[in-house]
Amino acid sequence: MITRRAVWALAVAETVVWAGTLYIFPALLIHWEADLGWSKTTLAGAFTVAVLISAAAAPLAGRLIDAGHGVRLMTIGTVAAGGLVGLLGLVHAVWQFYAVWALIGVAAAACLYEPCSAFLIRTQGADARRVLTQITLVTGFASALAFSGANAVAEIWGWRIAVLVFGAVMLFVAAPLFHVGGRAADSGDPGDARAGAGRSGSGALRAATRRPAFWLLGATFAMIALSHGVLITHLLPMLAERGVATGVAVLAASGIGPMQVVGRLAMMSVERRVSMNAVCGLSFALMIAAMVALIQAGADPWLLAAFVVLQGAGYGVTAITRPVVTATVLGREGFGAVSGALALPFITASAVAPTLAAAVWTVGGYDMVRSCLLVVLGIAAVSFYLAVASSRRR
Repeated sequence: MITRRAVWALAVAETVVWAGTLYIFPALLIHWEADLGWSKTTLAGAFTVAVLISAAAAPLAGRLIDAGHGVRLMTIGTVAAGGLVGLLGLVHAVWQFYAVWALIGVAAAACLYEPCSAFLIRTQGADARRVLTQITLVTGFASALAFSGANAVAEIWGWRIAVLVFGAVMLFVAAPLFHVGGRAADSGDPGDARAGAGRSGSGALRAATRRPAFWLLGATFAMIALSHGVLITHLLPMLAERGVATGVAVLAASGIGPMQVVGRLAMMSVERRVSMNAVCGLSFALMIAAMVALIQAGADPWLLAAFVVLQGAGYGVTAITRPVVTATVLGREGFGAVSGALALPFITASAVAPTLAAAVWTVGGYDMVRSCLLVVLGIAAVSFYLAVASSRRR
């Protein structure tokens, strides 16, 4: 069984990496726009490229984890990510900005939550759920670390120093912690953790793709990512359109992250008595209820508060349910390759969510966007139910 010290090492490493790669972009966006003189669209394009490249690289990262290279993959990926984020401080041209972010996308595929969860499912077996829950409780504060830390440094010394600081923290804090925590997790592998690992990742992936449950789970996870991605990027203008005061809108958007942690804590309190499939099903019910509250809210602060609590809690547990449900439904054989393949639609949907929502908005405004999101969540819930039913019949 993995030690508590190793869990803390992995949790802190994941928090630093999330803050220094994905969250550093929105945290410093206004500084880049003011200093570099590029439009938000131009800047956001680089981030979209990074996310799409990360999605494309996810299956390869999964295969490397199946082959037993998880510790080296996460450590080297973090070193590369730290160096590249620091390199952002030297860019002065658009092509340089895009090139660095494209490489950050490759590095992120090696060290963010997807490879870490695949590594833990492989090495910890049935105990992985507990470890993943503990790690996600800590990583829930990554956005706060990025927004507060990066802006504090940028306000005093400028954004170029801020990216150097975050790059250095990844290099000298996160990378060693991944190495230490990962080695402890690998050496503490329980007897059944690699049960069924005899089949190669490619063979297990081919077998999984022949099952309807694989494609149904892919649709489920993609719909979740699409829905949450739209809400995170469009919530402020969505509320502004309804006349919600800016301060209230910012408070609502800021509250979703902490509510994710609350949802995970609630899950921990019942996880011994409730199956992970049941928790996953409940998360869909919460997110659907959240969308209904948002549709009905207008400028009503109580309904907005209900939306924040339900959306945060519902989406928060999916960070844990996605890998565990995948292992339950599809098995642990070649889990890295299978989960990496399922990460492709999930991450891609996150990348295209802002643009897709903007296109829907041009046709029917945010009322149509909200209605479409309700349909998307309904598709996710039905797909999940059919995936579990298909697995049970098998």
